[in-house]
Amino acid sequence: MGSYIEENSASPVKLPTIKFTKLFINGEFVDSVSGKTFETIDPRTGEVIARVAEGDKEDVDLAVKAARQAFDDGPWPRMSGAERGRIMMKYADLIDEHIEELAALDAIDAGKLFSGGKAVDIPNVARLLRYYAGAADKIHGEVLKMSRELHGYTLREPIGVSGHIIPWNFPSSMFFMMSAPALAAGCTMIVKPAEQTPLSALFYGHLAKQAGMPDGVINVITGYGPTAGAAIASHMDVDKVCFTGSTEVGRKIMQAAATSNLKQVSLELGGKSPLLIFDDADVDKAADLALLGILYNKGEICVASSRVFVQEGIYDEFVKKLKEKAKDWVVGDPFDPRSRLGPQVDKQQFDKILSYIEHGKREGASLLTGGKPVGKKGYFIEPTVFTDVKEDMMIATDEIFGPVMSLMKFKTIDEAIKKANNTKYGLAAGIVTKNLDVANTVSRSIRAGTIWINCYFAFDNDCSYGGYKMSGFGRHLGMEALHKFLQVKSVVTPIYNSPWL
Repeated sequence: MGSYIEENSASPVKLPTIKFTKLFINGEFVDSVSGKTFETIDPRTGEVIARVAEGDKEDVDLAVKAARQAFDDGPWPRMSGAERGRIMMKYADLIDEHIEELAALDAIDAGKLFSGGKAVDIPNVARLLRYYAGAADKIHGEVLKMSRELHGYTLREPIGVSGHIIPWNFPSSMFFMMSAPALAAGCTMIVKPAEQTPLSALFYGHLAKQAGMPDGVINVITGYGPTAGAAIASHMDVDKVCFTGSTEVGRKIMQAAATSNLKQVSLELGGKSPLLIFDDADVDKAADLALLGILYNKGEICVASSRVFVQEGIYDEFVKKLKEKAKDWVVGDPFDPRSRLGPQVDKQQFDKILSYIEHGKREGASLLTGGKPVGKKGYFIEPTVFTDVKEDMMIATDEIFGPVMSLMKFKTIDEAIKKANNTKYGLAAGIVTKNLDVANTVSRSIRAGTIWINCYFAFDNDCSYGGYKMSGFGRHLGMEALHKFLQVKSVVTPIYNSPWL
């Protein structure tokens, strides 16, 4: 069934002191207008870490006012791109100086592996800031070749005040996937972290001030989605809203944007990503990739390969390998270096995942491995693999957002493509094959925003990703992400007596 660290032993690192629990508005930490606070919980134990200010509509109004003033009258959008880039570089340096503390905050708040935060998440955040800092002075329009005696050119201008509603599964990464390109563009912003994971976001507000970011450029409002998040989405003075999370909430944000000021919307929503493994694949490597695709970050990842389709020629061998290798995915305290899966983010998510597992069993799927909670406290779940899954079962259609794989088989390439596309989502897909023709055909046939061939989670700052279908629209990373924070303005003037059009 796998190796598990039963007891959450004393953490081998010093847990961070919680320094920031108030709202960050206009460069200052302040209490919420109502004075209300809420608890943020450690998913390792179910115990309270701290009480954090609960922002509401009135607080969002204050944050938007600060961001609006910083945009309309402040220095940030009027700086040269090089000057904005210099401050962003300083911001990245400060994050590098606090890697350990930030990784620890995300570990106690989100249950993320401390080692992964230290080696991957937080260093990548600094790299992402530097990437967009380098782009800040390379924002260009173009000169137009008009068809008559006119001179035309385009300008790319910052869109204005943007609202960023970020998820709990990658609190640091998602903060900067939204904020870094917006900063480079010259926008100002209100960031609302998920109520489950507010701690690192407040720390990033503090570091922005330290880096020399003008007041009002970054504002952080902690609070709940239906109150603070809804206030951002429906605010008449917010020019754009970005959201990563569920399709259901994405719909509400679009509706709020439409009924308010028709603000632009960028959504990265749910996924039920397929991984297609063909007969010519190296079974050993394919099994490793399949487990990585569903168990990384304990399955709390939008692009998780939760539907694995294996060609019938290697299916039995693959199942055997998968069961064997699942044992290597040790569940335990995220501060324990032996752990590969920490706890699910909160009790609600823990219960939801377990209910889907029960549903899978009731619908007739077979448990190959896992399926149970682990330990006496906290929100830990075994790596879980179902076989005998039919495509219409809930475990194969719904986004579970946990360490639960649905394993199915196929005969032909056409069948594999059809099965892969049999979902309302279209965020990502993986293909494992040694045949270039198969890789080309299948990658062009799957309706998803990112296709990984013989790899998975192959993200890069220069490579944008986002969804098709009900996985949303708009792109993170790359120049695509920068452009979504820029308006295109066309400027046209007559020309007289020119020898050339």
